Amino acid sequence: MADPRGFLKHTERDLPTRRPVELRLLDYNEVYNEFDGQRLRTQASRCMDCGIPFCHNGCPLGNLIPEWNDLVYRNDWAAGIERLHATNNFPEFTGRLCPAPCEASCVLGINQPPVTIKQVELELVEKAFADDTVVPVMPSRRTGRSVAVVGSGPAGLAAAQQLTRAGHAVTVFERADRIGGLLRYGIPEFKIEKHIIDRRLAQMEAEGTVLRTGVNVGVDVTAEQLRSRFDAVVLATGSTIGRDLPIPGRDLDGIHQAMEYLPQANRAAVGDDDRADVSSPGRCGRPQITARGKKVVIIGGGDTGADCLGTALRQGAQQVHQFEIMPRPPAERAASTPWPLYPLMYRVSSAHEEGGERVFSVNTEQFVGRNGAVTGLKAHEVTMTAGRFEKVEGSDFELECDLVLLAMGFLGPERAGLLDELGVAYDARGTIARDEHFAADGLPGVFVAGDAGRGQSLIVWAIAEGRSVAAAVDVYLTESTELPAPIVPTQVAQR
Repeated sequence: MADPRGFLKHTERDLPTRRPVELRLLDYNEVYNEFDGQRLRTQASRCMDCGIPFCHNGCPLGNLIPEWNDLVYRNDWAAGIERLHATNNFPEFTGRLCPAPCEASCVLGINQPPVTIKQVELELVEKAFADDTVVPVMPSRRTGRSVAVVGSGPAGLAAAQQLTRAGHAVTVFERADRIGGLLRYGIPEFKIEKHIIDRRLAQMEAEGTVLRTGVNVGVDVTAEQLRSRFDAVVLATGSTIGRDLPIPGRDLDGIHQAMEYLPQANRAAVGDDDRADVSSPGRCGRPQITARGKKVVIIGGGDTGADCLGTALRQGAQQVHQFEIMPRPPAERAASTPWPLYPLMYRVSSAHEEGGERVFSVNTEQFVGRNGAVTGLKAHEVTMTAGRFEKVEGSDFELECDLVLLAMGFLGPERAGLLDELGVAYDARGTIARDEHFAADGLPGVFVAGDAGRGQSLIVWAIAEGRSVAAAVDVYLTESTELPAPIVPTQVAQR
């Protein structure tokens, strides 16, 4: 543990400040200012001798949180990053993007603000990179076995790094022109600058992982070729089919899925060709979808919707409304999500702080347009009764808009091409069916990691699944493994 009386002496959370809104809207840089190391050590000292660290269970990776909190408090940063990397391949990703279920289950959080676990994690890994202590971890032996990983999001990258370190020859295939999946093209630069991804990829390549971009497996390489060339295959293609809104007027121009809009904006933010089509290896030259000077409506109140909001504001949108069909959550932890569960409560992201109007309990029933382009929408308020949405009579309204972004979640992996060729089975949710060892049903040597098998989820779950799949593949190839598996087989079977 850290300071035995730290949680009594320091009762408040202390976090980095955000850059002023008027400044950060002028660029795509990350929104947070730097955080002083001494202030961080003070926060780490709040980690109490709780007896049973529920944060271990709150984190899908099983991060050894009290241990590295104690090491940061004692100024032993080298040992701290070693303990952090023991369970998490990419703490620089989770430290920025994870909603921190570990903090929600912190024992101190029962009656005080919880420990700033996520910030300690981030500062640990950033100091390690600054001190050049993040170095390649070379395998002690080579097994002579080969593995293909299809998809380069956090699940695929975690599986690839673990399998490379186990001594296998690993090749990651990505159909876009850069590695990273939704980390690269789905999450805006102001939440994670892409050089953060690149420096970790440099470590992976130095360790021996082969990263191949611009390869659409199922088109450029057939499923048969993939299985004949590699001893095992990991499917980490993600859940990329966006939920649509099939209402009158959906065919009007100016209505787009969030993942049509965000990848182009991410390209433009780093100076790439903003007309590129990142959904395929080639470039189709279609114009960039931009919010500049437009009245924008974002349908969907989650993280993807917030990403669209922050991007639209930076592009110079005239006005932005973000619709959510669910009611506004309570200001404090809802009774339905008691400690140590992740709390249902009202949250304000950096993008929400920057502008736009959030509208809760609203349902869009029709898009209207002129000359083939959207000019507005018709909507009404709803209430939830017995688990069903009911229209509030007399609440109908119309809203002008000339850009609509659909950010209502994802329905599963794309089936055309590779998955159809492999003949994978699907479960009731539309994700790839797999057994308790992450193996695709009926396909020996084919394994499934991340959102493709789990459904849309958190980055921390993706990394946990990647690490667990790597252990399962290692057992398949060598009949044993020393790789850690944070997700036990029963957890997979229950999903």
